Amino acid sequence: QVQLVVSGGGSVQAGGSLRLSCAASGYTVRSYCMGWFRQAPGKEREGVAAIDSYGSTMYTDSVKGRFTISKDNAKNILYLEMNSLKPEDTAMYYCAGDPSRRALCPGYWYLEVWGQGTLVTVSS
Repeated sequence: QVQLVVSGGGSVQAGGSLRLSCAASGYTVRSYCMGWFRQAPGKEREGVAAIDSYGSTMYTDSVKGRFTISKDNAKNILYLEMNSLKPEDTAMYYCAGDPSRRALCPGYWYLEVWGQGTLVTVSS
């Protein structure tokens, strides 16, 4: 059974930084595509970043240059480093995996959110 436990959210001022962690069990971080989604109040959930088994990454345009997705294969943990945070980054952030366990990331739509999210609040 797959479990993805997310931590690291909180409240920061604009321009600040946060690092989110997603500890996985029943799912091998180094072998499969994983990603981060977010959902702001009143908005649809959107893919934020993804990383494949080779370490190749993809980002939604609004976070490019500010967010970095990475993983610790030994610890089986996925990270999202968020810098230069903006109020529009305020959202629930979720960790996601590929139920088909693909090594590559064809797109965010192939990923599913598993587990609870963590709230990120950025004040101006």
